Amino acid sequence: MTGLKVENLSYSYGSKTALDGVGFSIEQGAFCALLGPNGAGKSTLFSLLTRLFATTQGRIEIAGHDLARDPRKALARIGVVFQQSTLDLDLSVYRNLSYFAALHGLAGREADRRIDVALEQLNMAERAHERARDLNGGHRRRTEIARSLIHDPAVLLLDEPTVGLDAAARRSITDHVHDLSQHQGLTVLWATHLSDEVRDDDRLVILHHGRKLADGVCADLRSDQPLSEFFLDVTGATA
Repeated sequence: MTGLKVENLSYSYGSKTALDGVGFSIEQGAFCALLGPNGAGKSTLFSLLTRLFATTQGRIEIAGHDLARDPRKALARIGVVFQQSTLDLDLSVYRNLSYFAALHGLAGREADRRIDVALEQLNMAERAHERARDLNGGHRRRTEIARSLIHDPAVLLLDEPTVGLDAAARRSITDHVHDLSQHQGLTVLWATHLSDEVRDDDRLVILHHGRKLADGVCADLRSDQPLSEFFLDVTGATA
């Protein structure tokens, strides 16, 4: 079963083409890294996947639901972590998640249960009553990922989720999300410009100037090259 499918997707800002016929599909429960330099079109793609932008050029299917034909059902199946933090810094971790649960019609014991499960999954239960403002960057990201899981999505979208974090925090976040994919069956699309966040057994899609340049298992694509070198070769960039 396909978790996420993108077909021939294009989008332009006036005369500037941001996406040009991009297409790929991710099987249910798979982790896919969307690797591209800044300006590659990753954030535009995420805006289309979350319906912040709309286009008539191409098709998006989320957990079996066509985004254009049935946006409510499609959007209900995704969890999103945007590049910029959207936490209310003056609320506790728990209150941030509780407010989000209420937006999805969840309250009472069921909301409490889901919040507890999500915090446990991200090793954040002991920080539930700390203010978001008092957390370090890594724990704020974990809180946002926990929040994105409360409504039991099938697909998790993360747009540059480790920006501004140190190496240890980045590793911790990538490990947690890989675990969610492997053990919870979540379909994950992880957008990044950092090749060291991609594992050899990850599905890898390389995006550059709005076009898909490579698509496959990371180890197969890079062959005997380090991924960083393969990435530079494919995109024509310089180190």
